[in-house]
Amino acid sequence: MSSHACSRSRTLALALLIALGGCASPVPQAIRSAPGQALTVAQVQQDPASVAGQRVRWGGTIIAVANLADATEIEVLSRPLESDGEPRIGQPGAGRFIARVTGFVDPAEYQKDRVLTVFGTLSGAETRAVGRYAYAYPVLRVETRYLWPTAPPQGTYRPYDYPGWYGPWGPWGPYGLGYDPWFAPYGPYRGRGWRH
Repeated sequence: MSSHACSRSRTLALALLIALGGCASPVPQAIRSAPGQALTVAQVQQDPASVAGQRVRWGGTIIAVANLADATEIEVLSRPLESDGEPRIGQPGAGRFIARVTGFVDPAEYQKDRVLTVFGTLSGAETRAVGRYAYAYPVLRVETRYLWPTAPPQGTYRPYDYPGWYGPWGPWGPYGLGYDPWFAPYGPYRGRGWRH
């Protein structure tokens, strides 16, 4: 086989692996792909009737979950989304909305402060009390949802606690004394956990 043919075969194999990796994503396509018109919660609050029936992709942190007879309402504090649909937790909230899901959603799983992205159709707005304030909640009939996994607590895992994570000095140090100047309790990386 010529070098040109080998190069083409490698390129095709790499493209196939990338395609398979994309298909294996646990995040639904509707969550990963932004709809054409990016309406915000504030825009819907201003004139909910004019945008009823439009599809949106919103996300944020869960405030509360209410199980009804045939549906579940998830109150969400909206936050800006990354290109893949994941809410930006470090960003300020951008208003509240109600994500209405057909059927039962377990509040034990959809706990307060969990991160959620939903895709669905706007069905207007409902005014409800937040304390003594009458707040207009846009209501979204959910077609697809994704509950983002929680990150491990910072500081829980330390590299020098596990075999193979001992830096350039090996698991027992240069003199077999169990000391690693990079990851030991007094080294520059002491006590630092992995970040999500």
